[in-house]
Amino acid sequence: MNIGICGGTFDPFHRGHLDPILAVRERMQWSRVIYVPAWKQPFKTDREHVSGYHRFAMAVLATEDYDDMFVSPMELERGAVSYTVDTLEVLRRMYPDATLDWIIGDDNLADLGKWKNIERIFELARFVVLTRSGAKVSIPGRAIVFAPNATVPVSSTEIRRRIRAGEPIEELVHSRVAHYIQHNYLYREAQT
Repeated sequence: MNIGICGGTFDPFHRGHLDPILAVRERMQWSRVIYVPAWKQPFKTDREHVSGYHRFAMAVLATEDYDDMFVSPMELERGAVSYTVDTLEVLRRMYPDATLDWIIGDDNLADLGKWKNIERIFELARFVVLTRSGAKVSIPGRAIVFAPNATVPVSSTEIRRRIRAGEPIEELVHSRVAHYIQHNYLYREAQT
């Protein structure tokens, strides 16, 4: 069994979190994709996020049309800074015989050396790198697979800006996510 795992803040969950994975999941032969919303990412500790409950709910709403996509609350339930190595240790115990693919954008490659216990991460999983910026970084002898895909020009930062400015976001997020954001009055204040 091959499992794709995508961690992130998902604040909010948008097309850039879903469409690239849909584009490569068959090629990567993933029998399931697991999204793991972070309680707090180690490289984003300086910014407040909407609650984990809301971020989890938006991810579920955006993926509910797909029987092979799941959203795990494990990092939110842990309630501490979310480190990939800790999450992969749990998933390795859950799926001892599976191939685990940790999905990242190519804009994250340059910072891999800063990740907690990167050597152990490479023992637990291989990285599947999706196209974002077009950057190519070679890491000799490492389990990294490049999965080119069409870039989706969207960011959570831009979506939050649009919401504060009263601009439409419907083309950037699933309609259920847009409705959820509106219904719960999310991202209307500058600090979120």
